Amino acid sequence: MNDMGSGNFRTFDPAKEEGAEPPQPRGNSLRDRIRRSEQAQAPAVAVSRSGYVHQPQQTSEPAPAPQFEAPEAEQPAPVVPPQGYAPQQPQAEASAAPVEAEVQAPVKSEPPTPVAEPEAGPELEGVSDNGLQPIGVVLEISGSGSMIAIDVQRLTECADDADPSIAMAGQVGSQIKIRVGNSWLLASVRNQKQDRRAGSILANIDFLGEGVEEKLTGRLHGFRRGVTRYPVPGAMVYPASTADLKQVYASDGRSAVTIGRVYPTKDIRAGLYVDAMLGKHFALLGSTGTGKSTSAALILHRICEAAPEGHIVMIDPHGEYSAAFRTTGVILDVSNLQMPYWIMNFEEHCEVLLTSNGNDRQIDADILAKCLLLARQKSRLAEQMGKITVDSPIPYLLSDLSNAIQDAMGKLDKATNSAPYMRIKNKLDELKADPRYQFMFSGMLVADTMAEFVSKIFRMPANGKPISIIDVSGVPSDITSTVVAVLSRLVFDFAIWGREEKTTPILLVCEEAHRYVPSEKNADGNSVGTILSRIAKEGRKYGISLGLITQRPSDLAEGVLSQCGTIISMRLNNDRDQDFVRAAMPEGARGFLDAIPALRNRECIICGEGVAIPIRVSFDNLEEIKRPASEDPSFVELWSQSGGEEDIVQRTVQRWRSQG
Repeated sequence: MNDMGSGNFRTFDPAKEEGAEPPQPRGNSLRDRIRRSEQAQAPAVAVSRSGYVHQPQQTSEPAPAPQFEAPEAEQPAPVVPPQGYAPQQPQAEASAAPVEAEVQAPVKSEPPTPVAEPEAGPELEGVSDNGLQPIGVVLEISGSGSMIAIDVQRLTECADDADPSIAMAGQVGSQIKIRVGNSWLLASVRNQKQDRRAGSILANIDFLGEGVEEKLTGRLHGFRRGVTRYPVPGAMVYPASTADLKQVYASDGRSAVTIGRVYPTKDIRAGLYVDAMLGKHFALLGSTGTGKSTSAALILHRICEAAPEGHIVMIDPHGEYSAAFRTTGVILDVSNLQMPYWIMNFEEHCEVLLTSNGNDRQIDADILAKCLLLARQKSRLAEQMGKITVDSPIPYLLSDLSNAIQDAMGKLDKATNSAPYMRIKNKLDELKADPRYQFMFSGMLVADTMAEFVSKIFRMPANGKPISIIDVSGVPSDITSTVVAVLSRLVFDFAIWGREEKTTPILLVCEEAHRYVPSEKNADGNSVGTILSRIAKEGRKYGISLGLITQRPSDLAEGVLSQCGTIISMRLNNDRDQDFVRAAMPEGARGFLDAIPALRNRECIICGEGVAIPIRVSFDNLEEIKRPASEDPSFVELWSQSGGEEDIVQRTVQRWRSQG
């Protein structure tokens, strides 16, 4: 046997073979790969008359050669195809439809006919040529995403398309689709970078879901979130058209409310699945001035319209939403809230009545617990109930609590001096005398009005006004957190003790949530943070939905935001806030998150349980009467007016002094 190094044997190198074409620069390689991959995949693809699914190629390899000669002689090519590729396709066809020509021409002896027929078919009406042709090819595959290469020329061609979805194809945040068998896999473009050597664009994509291919039109339908079958490297990438996205965003039969328009389309309505959004909580995030309050009002108005007998409680710390819900809700503030003091539990009593810290606070708390239980036990209701605890919402007289403290202070066997007793008694007398606290610590609130108060707060029955706006802007700042804690705890306790009854879900919406559920570094130990965190973690088991609205998500407790199944993010200007939201968002929404700093006012990114796939939404305009009083003042306009300033100052000082 001859040695491998002898003249009878040599190493095979296709580039050095006689007649071999010289190696091509990578500048044409992507378009070459798109065409060749289409030709290679064509025999395995099912028959369809659309541009999405090419007809199978049954002829043998030598057959195309004579068929390509005639078109080349009859009509010179306006655009020269890549070198070395001319023998496989007619150049005239390549300039008009480079992908279709190379695959469909070999099917019949007359190449122009089968190319023209599918585009003229009625089922392709409204589909542009750009939507029928691939824009790139899959390079790498991983579990959650992939890398694709996009042809720059095809991207330029799509940019001028009348369909805004196709015009955006390949850009960051846009949707593309990949054929996998008889299905379409939908993905979102996360980022782009230039491949200088190949003259193409490399992009990472995130898989969103998949849908079945409609055989007559090649469009996507029956969309479902998640991926069951992945593509392989070399698969073609197509732009997703508006018709495809309509199928994706179409309601699947669940109850939904529409809130705006899907960007960048002109006519696709953006909907929120109410049950899915409320069942697993939601968060609305956005910097000041982005239209956050108006967007919150829009969403709540839509929910109220869809569920006129619902039960929604909104904590409004700035009095903004009173103007928005005067006709569709009940406005409660310090003038008509009438929240009885005895409805507080022991922890909330401590927050209001105890002023000491450290070891002294524990001593004061022990004294208050004994005296508060004695005051509750003097109630007739307590006698009927039998055994009660210090947390039981049993009415008691403030005078009984004061007398119990006085009696305990006068006993000779007390464990400490009189200072702790005096601290508690003085604080109690201060609350009784201060008119700012009359909405809560009034002697008129001693009657057993718990059932009426709960019915009023929770809108039971709703009577066509399903939302109650709790305006706490007039509540003294030192007990604002306690008031919010009481209202939140009532929602939770009502749900727990109402488990035997038919479930009555309640939505609790908390504006400026970072004030009440602060992050660990800002935590102050208030009971409101504890109860809202518990609602976030356990509320859905009892039919409680939590809606958080904040402009500083990075100051929000991380565990609470992670419990929100739907996140609606408007523009965030702070880098720390953006990073915090990215960490809370699901993996498939990363491409959308990169657009958060570039969002316009009244635009948002929605992802999670409340939508089919992550979407960018332009909110609807809200009628003037339904908008909250949160618009920024016009300095130029207001400063150009004069007159009446003295009266304004007098009225303001009067309200200032009366604290009302």
